[in-house]
Amino acid sequence: MKKSRFYLDAVLVGVLGVAVLGTTMALSRRAPDYAFFDPIIDVKHLIDTRFVGEVDGDELQRAAIDGMLGALNDPFSSYVPASAAAQFTRDLTGEYVGIGAQIMVRDGWLTIVSPLEDSPAYRAGIMADDRVVEIEGQSTFGKTADECVELLLGEEGTPVELLIERGGDRFTLEIVREQIRARSVRGVLRDPEDPEAWNYFVDPERRIAYIRITQFTPGVSEELKQALTRINAAEGSLGGLILDVRNNPGGVLDEAVRVADLFLDGGVVVSTKGRAAGERAYSASASGTLPDFPLVVLINGASASASEVVAGALADHDRAIAIGTRSFGKGSVQSVYALPTRSDGSRLKLTEQYYYLPSGRLLHRKDESVVWGVDPTEGFFVPVTNEQAMEMFIARRDLDVIRAAEPDNGREAPEGPLAIAEQLKDPQLDAAVRALIARVDTGQWQETGEPGITGAEQITEELVEARRARERMLRQLQGLERRFETLQAGASDPDAAISADLWDDSIEIAGGRLEVYGPDGERVATLSITDNRLERWLIDAGVRPMEDAESPELQESAP
Repeated sequence: MKKSRFYLDAVLVGVLGVAVLGTTMALSRRAPDYAFFDPIIDVKHLIDTRFVGEVDGDELQRAAIDGMLGALNDPFSSYVPASAAAQFTRDLTGEYVGIGAQIMVRDGWLTIVSPLEDSPAYRAGIMADDRVVEIEGQSTFGKTADECVELLLGEEGTPVELLIERGGDRFTLEIVREQIRARSVRGVLRDPEDPEAWNYFVDPERRIAYIRITQFTPGVSEELKQALTRINAAEGSLGGLILDVRNNPGGVLDEAVRVADLFLDGGVVVSTKGRAAGERAYSASASGTLPDFPLVVLINGASASASEVVAGALADHDRAIAIGTRSFGKGSVQSVYALPTRSDGSRLKLTEQYYYLPSGRLLHRKDESVVWGVDPTEGFFVPVTNEQAMEMFIARRDLDVIRAAEPDNGREAPEGPLAIAEQLKDPQLDAAVRALIARVDTGQWQETGEPGITGAEQITEELVEARRARERMLRQLQGLERRFETLQAGASDPDAAISADLWDDSIEIAGGRLEVYGPDGERVATLSITDNRLERWLIDAGVRPMEDAESPELQESAP
C-alpha cells in the first residue's frame, strides 16, 4: 500500500477511465471573483522583479495551487501535474502499455515479483525472482522501481529487450509491449496445474467459496461475474461465499454499485451528497440478482471508499455479515477536471460529495467523527496485531505469485478449509470460514469473533496509540538531548553548538509566566511556564531577543 495509490478513488465523469470534464463546462462555471487574484498577482510581480535570486515560475505556480488545496484540509483533493498524469491514469484504471509484471528492487537490481495473468511477460517465460539485469542495454543496478517502469513502458506493439539472470545464467528476452489491464478479482489459491487460474473453494465439500477484490477498477464487476460463473453461483448450489475487500483502496463508484447489485434485489446501495450537487441515490434492481446463499464480507482498516460502499450496503440490507475490523472511513467522491487553460494533461482531483450508507450513516471520517466507515457485525470483530498483519501479507504475497505449471510445485491446496486459513496465517479468514461452516451445517450463524467496539472505544484505542507514539518521540528527544549535552561538553567550542541563546541557562524559569504581545502592544496571551525547557522550543519558534525590549511594567501601561 503505498502512498497515493492506497487511498485513490474517483468518479468517472465524461470519458470512462479518464474522468475529466470538458473545458466548455469548466469555463462556464468560473466565478467572476477576479479581485481574489489581485494580491496574488502583486506578490508574483514583486517576486519576479525584486527577489534576490532566479525564480522558477512553474514551482511558484505549483506552490500556489498546492497552498489553496492545502487550505481545504482534505487529503483527497490534489493537483495532478502533467508529469504525473500518466501514472495517475494507470492507478485509476489499472491499464497501461507494458510487459505485465509486478516488480521490486532487490539488492540494487530490478527483480520480478510475479508476471501477470495472460501478459506478454508470462507468455515470454518471465518467472518470479528473475533478475532483470538490463533493459534495452541500460543496467538496472541502482535505478529506482519507477525509473525501471518508465523504461519498460512504451507504445503498444513495440519490443523491449531484457537481459535476464536466472539461477546464475543470463539470457536475452525480447517482449512486445501490449495494453495491460491488471485483474482485480482473485481466488484463495492458484491452480497448481494452471497458474493463471484460481481455485475459489475453501471448502469444496460444503461448496464454500472465496473471492477477493483488490481494487474497484473499470470492469471489475464483469470480472466478478466471470468468477461467480466458474463456481456456478447462479445455479443455487453454492453453500456460501466469502467476499474479501480488505486492503482494497476503492476505485470507481459505479463498479461498486454493480457489485453490490449482484447480491441485492432492490433498495438503495449508496447515496451521495455535496454542497454543489444535490443528493443522488444509487439503487439495486432485481434483474440478475444471485440466489440468497450465505454471504460474508471481510473488511479491515484499509478497506476504503468503494469497498466500504459494497460492505456497508450488504451489511445494512442484512444480505451479509461483516467480519474483521472497522473500515477506513474514506467516504468522499472525487471528480477529476481538466484545467481549461492548460493543454498539457494536468488535472485537478477535487472532493465534491460524501457517501452515505442505506442506513443514513456517513462513511467519511472527519476530524470530529466518533462513528465512521463500516463496522463488523456484532460478535464478528476480529482484530489482528501488526505482527499478524505482516505474516498475513507475506503469506498472501507468496501464494499470489505465478510460478511454473508443474505437478509438484508446492501450490496444492491444503486439506481442509481451516488449513487454508492457517497456511495463509489469516485469523479473519479463519473466522469467516468457521462462521460459514456453522451456517451451512446448522442454519445459524455462529459468532467467531469478539463483541464490536463503540465509537468512543475506537477513539480511546487511537488515543492510546497516539500517546504511545508521543512517548516514543519524547524518548527519542531525550536521547538526542543527552547526546547533545555529551557532544557539547566534549566540543572544542561548546558555544558553536548553540543556535541561539535567549537567556542565561542558569536562570530558573519554571513557575514563571510568558506574556505574548501583538505588534500594536496589545497583550495576546499570558502563559504559565511549567518547566525549564521553554528556551529550546522558542529557539525554533521564530523568536529572537529584542535589544530595546521594554519591561513588563512599561508594556502593561502602554496605550
